[in-house]
Amino acid sequence: MFHGKTFVVIGLGKSGVGAAKLLLNRGARVLALDEKADAKAPFEHPNLTLRAGPLPARFWEGAEAVVVSPGVPLSKSEIQAAKAAGAQVYGEIELAWRCLPKGAGPVLGVTGTNGKSTTTALLGELVKQHAPNTFVGGNLGTALTLAYEDPQRAPYDFHVVELSSFQLEGMVQAQVKGAALLNLQPDHLDRYATPEDYGKAKARIFAEQPKDGFAVVNGDDPNVVALSREAHVPVYAFTLDAQRTSAGFKGMAVGGPAKFLLMFAGNDVFKLRNRALRGTHNVQNAMAAAMLARLAGIPSEAIQKGLDVFPGLPHRLESIREVNGVEYVNDSKATNVDSALVALKAFPGNVWLIAGGKGKGAPYAPLVEAARGVVKGVLTLGQDAPAIAEAFTGVCPVHACQTLEAAVSKAHGLATKGDVVLLSPACASYDQFRHFEHRGDTFKTLVRQL
Repeated sequence: MFHGKTFVVIGLGKSGVGAAKLLLNRGARVLALDEKADAKAPFEHPNLTLRAGPLPARFWEGAEAVVVSPGVPLSKSEIQAAKAAGAQVYGEIELAWRCLPKGAGPVLGVTGTNGKSTTTALLGELVKQHAPNTFVGGNLGTALTLAYEDPQRAPYDFHVVELSSFQLEGMVQAQVKGAALLNLQPDHLDRYATPEDYGKAKARIFAEQPKDGFAVVNGDDPNVVALSREAHVPVYAFTLDAQRTSAGFKGMAVGGPAKFLLMFAGNDVFKLRNRALRGTHNVQNAMAAAMLARLAGIPSEAIQKGLDVFPGLPHRLESIREVNGVEYVNDSKATNVDSALVALKAFPGNVWLIAGGKGKGAPYAPLVEAARGVVKGVLTLGQDAPAIAEAFTGVCPVHACQTLEAAVSKAHGLATKGDVVLLSPACASYDQFRHFEHRGDTFKTLVRQL
């Protein structure tokens, strides 16, 4: 299928490198194309050729297929020309699926505008409680093309995969047995002409599901419900509204503050007592993950254990430690106002909010409204500190700290037993840090030194 044949891989990000390695490991020759003029080969291999710069004319000639990385739009004129000339063109997820070994378990896929990384990681935890031999990756962590980097590896029992809209675009025949669509909000409009086009890309997760497949969707999101009508498998919905009708759905899950009910497969009730899953948004994430796991045959006991032990993802409402009864929480991933709003809603009150950085131009008024009665004080840092201070004036005390080190120190002096010190910046990190991970890791180091 691959040995001795030539494949073109466009884009040498994480997914493109994974695609190239997969093909080379199976005896193919790879022509890697990257439009960055300074692109360099990520590794050496006698059958790997790299060409940097604009895509060459008729680059597809002589190739078995053209594999396009998610970061490269399929709408590019050069790629459309390849398709028009009859070249096989698909994405790295499609390639990975075509290369799954005989006996490999099904793919459980998660997509949505928000929450897909947490839900994918949580689903992986739930499944692993029953089937430890489970791959977890995709857009999150290890690329699916690297799942079998060792061709001799035994097949996984399950493949739990986060799927971005970009990855879904490049799927042709790849089958996602269990598919979840968490929510849909306008996003990536620099790549999609309209929000509807973005939604269509997300709906690709339902396109090739097998006959024994199933879909899980957000019953509270009308755009998601509309897209789910394209699924040709039983559709299950999760909701936070106990009065919502189940019409049109095979089964439902209904969530509350500390538990949720699956109204199918035994009407299981699952408790949410894990700090890593606090907040309404995580109730939704937990319902989606538990539904996929249960429908995939994972016992309810394993699901509850997974919910209890899930460590959460770094930089997403990550509980670091308690000092004198004060909890310190790292939510550095909140790089915009909407994300910080979600974080604030996860706490009933007594919050000292550390916010600021490189702002994105969005007004802070919604954050101020959410802070009323919840936030005891705001500690500002970075480039947008003055704008945040102006927005919060008269609502709660504001302390200008400039740096994260000063903010942690100030919070340590102000907070009392039962309080929460929350880093949820509502801003990008690039004014003082390399990226949000660097900011979050710095916060964790400072907190551990208290």
